[in-house]
Amino acid sequence: MHIRMTRPVATALALTLGLSLAACSSPSENRSLDSIRQPVVERSNYMLDLNASSGGGLGISEQRRLAAWFEAMDVRYGDRISVDDPLASPATTAGVAEIAARYGLLISDGAPTTEGFVDAGKVRVVITRARATVPGCTNWEGKGAYNFSNATNDGFGCAVNGNLAAMVADPEHLIQGATGSGETLVMTSTKAIETYRNKAPTGAGALSNTSSTSGVGGQ
Repeated sequence: MHIRMTRPVATALALTLGLSLAACSSPSENRSLDSIRQPVVERSNYMLDLNASSGGGLGISEQRRLAAWFEAMDVRYGDRISVDDPLASPATTAGVAEIAARYGLLISDGAPTTEGFVDAGKVRVVITRARATVPGCTNWEGKGAYNFSNATNDGFGCAVNGNLAAMVADPEHLIQGATGSGETLVMTSTKAIETYRNKAPTGAGALSNTSSTSGVGGQ
């Protein structure tokens, strides 16, 4: 049995197929080579309230609490430690700084705004930790879609930026790079060059006498 398709029906069928293809997921209209999947840095604040001594500083029991908290929080490079002290006691700040120095960290200037108030006689230690992620990755929505606009794939950049976000030691450096001290030590900067220049060439010495028969036949 043969079915004859009239021109209006064929036109309607082609239009229906075209609309169906258009409904499929298509790549974004990003026609550049810049990835739209960029790392996003999020900050979280963790707080611990301690009892300050009447004369300033931290007692032995409070120092142990702080040290145990740092260990439980696994403080590491990239974390920022700040002190919120209503009395602004230098002895209290020095006590926190001494314990933070065990982990190779310094006390940051100023403390972030946290929930609640810090009463007199209390001191709040804040750990600010940053985390970098790449939202929307991995994205395979446009894997089999048409690409008439020659746009960059939606998942372009997920691998590179995802690995960068996972490996960077301090996620804050993705926002603003690390700043140096502004000091340059000439002896340090030229140490590698001087070592290379002062190294004697490998062929400068006399050739060693080596017998080709040494060790042959058990001799």
